[in-house]
Amino acid sequence: MAGEKWAFEQTFSFNHLPSKKLSFLQDRDVLKLLMKWSMLGRISAQSYSFDQCFYPYNSETFALCFFRDPKVVSSLRKMEAGDWVPLDKPVVSVDVEPVRCTKVSMELFDPIYSCGIVRPSGHVVKCFHDVYPDYDELRQMLQEEDSEHHYVVGKEERGEFLFRLFKHVCVGGELCQYEDTIEPYISTTKHIYKDLISVQKNPETKKINVVSTVFKVCAYDESGPCYPQRREEEQTFAYVIVDPFKRHMTLFYHCYGVGNFTL
Repeated sequence: MAGEKWAFEQTFSFNHLPSKKLSFLQDRDVLKLLMKWSMLGRISAQSYSFDQCFYPYNSETFALCFFRDPKVVSSLRKMEAGDWVPLDKPVVSVDVEPVRCTKVSMELFDPIYSCGIVRPSGHVVKCFHDVYPDYDELRQMLQEEDSEHHYVVGKEERGEFLFRLFKHVCVGGELCQYEDTIEPYISTTKHIYKDLISVQKNPETKKINVVSTVFKVCAYDESGPCYPQRREEEQTFAYVIVDPFKRHMTLFYHCYGVGNFTL
């Protein structure tokens, strides 16, 4: 019976698209900021095409086929001890976490500007912290649930892919030099988000809608978690962004650590 069941399960094949380079990784201003935030050289966006119709309910099968595909195995890289290396063992299972992705503007961040986190000038308000000597209200809102500002952006909104990207760039890498103003975080988030997601205009309502499906992925080999990393770290992540119409997907990856110091 198991064999018969397998015969009816959908499988996907993938082709690497090395020529599809996302503009944020070509933009000198963005790269300078990623360097300042200790993320440069540890962040990647690899794109692939696939051969079957994709439906969000099928994300787990899709991800497992992806990590097992020979063309993916030969091209996929992860960061280990400062080097980009291939996966060393076959993937046996995956975890996928659906990520809400509906935003087509930056209005999500409006409450941050009117609650005492950011001054009218755009400067982030500094605050005291027992552990971090150079702390501010923005990081406190992002990282600490008992912060008085934690829920100025609601729980559902905090789950949005747009907000997750913002949090990732604000928190940064191991030797992150934090910004005094909010604008570099907002503009970089917008650039990365626009690069990664696909939108479409509804011909009847004329509204712009996101058509991409996003999920966070973790792959396991016989020894345990192997991608994005063997050990869990909040700033180490892998997101799959699928465009079901073009049949393209991008794997957006970052491994927490000390980034490059030169462009």
